[in-house]
Amino acid sequence: MSQMTFGVSSHVTLLFDFWDVHGPAGMVLSVFVVFMLTVFYELLKVWRVWLGTSSKLAQPRSPYMAPPSTRSSVLSSSPESSLTPMESLAPDRNTRNSYLLHGIQTALHMLQVSLGYLLMLCVMSYNTWIFLGVIVGSALGYFISLPLLRHRVQILNRFPFRL
Repeated sequence: MSQMTFGVSSHVTLLFDFWDVHGPAGMVLSVFVVFMLTVFYELLKVWRVWLGTSSKLAQPRSPYMAPPSTRSSVLSSSPESSLTPMESLAPDRNTRNSYLLHGIQTALHMLQVSLGYLLMLCVMSYNTWIFLGVIVGSALGYFISLPLLRHRVQILNRFPFRL
């Protein structure tokens, strides 16, 4: 039966039989690998948000929304004309791009979920050093990625158009 309390041993098997750690050097390398995977996990979360905000395809448009050329005069127009549905545009390159964007976001989501579960299983090895590698990696990844996301949002807010 495996250990069910945290310990500080330098002997642990992580995730797979071939990742069997014996000794301090192997533990330092394993903690570094888990640390880097956790930083990547945090950056991946921000990348997914960034992809969702970087495309005008991610912003659903109402069919009752005024065309961009008449947005400034919507208040002066009659209420009936502002509630009239716009003509639906023929599917074009934007439809294909929306499917591509959705496919990329789906693949990134699968990668994020898989990586999250693998990191959880690393923590469930109940090794204190591996646990600290995940915690510190998460903190550093969040510390690095949040300003990148804020910077991206500030840039997007400066421009009235979307990519």
